[in-house]
Amino acid sequence: MMAKEDRGFASMDQTKQREIASKGGKAAHIKGTAHEWSSEEAREAGRKGGLASHRKRQEAAQESMPENQSVEQMNPGMPPRQDWPSDF
Repeated sequence: MMAKEDRGFASMDQTKQREIASKGGKAAHIKGTAHEWSSEEAREAGRKGGLASHRKRQEAAQESMPENQSVEQMNPGMPPRQDWPSDF
């Protein structure tokens, strides 16, 4: 019987993983089932990822601060979030 840590994709060396993943991607494109991102889709996905990342950081910061202290009190020189430029 094979040891549990010696099985599966994650246990392979990185070169072998890339080789297998590359074959799958090429096959999907040949088959016509691969998704090809438009620049607008990629931009929107990046924006959503950034928002999610910032939201997680802000939630973590709020959890670690005393209940009676806000983010604005901790960063007095920083403008309130609604005043930040929209392309931030």
